[in-house]
Amino acid sequence: MSARLPFRSRILTAVGAFLLLGVFFFPIWRIDLEAPQYPEGIGMLIHINSVGGVKPNDLNNINGLNHYIGMKAIEPASIPELIYMPWIVGALLVSGLLVALWGRRAGLVGWMSLFLVVGMVGLADFWLWGYDYGHNLDPHAIIKIPDMVYQPPLIGSKQLLNFTAYSWPDIGGVLAALSFVLGALALYLAYRTPAEPRPALAASVERALRPQAAQ
Repeated sequence: MSARLPFRSRILTAVGAFLLLGVFFFPIWRIDLEAPQYPEGIGMLIHINSVGGVKPNDLNNINGLNHYIGMKAIEPASIPELIYMPWIVGALLVSGLLVALWGRRAGLVGWMSLFLVVGMVGLADFWLWGYDYGHNLDPHAIIKIPDMVYQPPLIGSKQLLNFTAYSWPDIGGVLAALSFVLGALALYLAYRTPAEPRPALAASVERALRPQAAQ
């Protein structure tokens, strides 16, 4: 049977799993656009199940700009990831709590492996989404600039014509990253701390040593 998790690892795993609740209440990612004609900036917030503007009309303004340069409109209803991502994150949350209750190192290894795969696939999918929107342009667009693409950065900033685009994790994304860090710390402690013996095994060892102590 797999080694038991130290108590600290179980607590860290449970706290990390609970942090994933924040992904359901706060935006995961934020993209901002700054330009002279938009002194206050416009931006987009990506939630686990929706996409909206930072301000009420921001998404409409972004779609209007996209129309001129040939980018597709950003329509949340046409993005399938917004349908199944809540289920994936919910499964991660529940499985993390089950691992903390089960208290076995193999379970934590499995949970962290799944978490890592989900995170990497999610970032890759986000990059591909941006690539599709920024490269597959309408050839009949009003504004056409040869060899110009409009893919926003995955993380960081990028100049797109007279706009500066910024892309960073928002509160939900930071909480998800913190959840992974706590899981990694729990796994580190699980291998660094000697395994806790099973109660039955500890009792057997005590009974075996008791006659020798009496002598």
